[in-house]
Amino acid sequence: MRKIILFIASSLDGYIARESGEIDWLFTDQDYGYTEFYDQVDTLILGNKTYQQVLSFEEYPYMDKEVFVFSKTESGETANNAKFVNSNWLNFVNILCQSHGNNIWLVGGAQLIHFFLQHHLIDELILSIHPIILGTGIPLIVNDSSLETQLDLKNIKTFDTGLVQIFYNFS
Repeated sequence: MRKIILFIASSLDGYIARESGEIDWLFTDQDYGYTEFYDQVDTLILGNKTYQQVLSFEEYPYMDKEVFVFSKTESGETANNAKFVNSNWLNFVNILCQSHGNNIWLVGGAQLIHFFLQHHLIDELILSIHPIILGTGIPLIVNDSSLETQLDLKNIKTFDTGLVQIFYNFS
């Protein structure tokens, strides 16, 4: 069965983006394990807001992967081969995990991560904590006491820039 891995960055105070959705504070000076991780996945899942943010990049970065955009309103396929999923997300994910392929990258955003946490769909978390305090923004995890989940520490990597990468398995 395929694993769903949340590979994501946050500020030290737990934000994945500014309130505007901007991620200009993320370090881009090194790879930080991204290429190795990216090569292990063949499918990506994004929320619609995250997908719209990706479209603002100079070049669409996921042409070589199967991309599913979870949206409550959009449907069909996009020009860059991303497919919208707008109903029965839980059933879709269960079928996707049982299909043939490599691991699945849950890219984000916050609302989609909340859904995946609610339904215990995440197998691993790779969290890159940037040494910056934003003070406000889009939180990695929405306040919801029903999300209490025990994680098992797998590994920790540190970088000379102060970035810390923590690897967890979900129990």
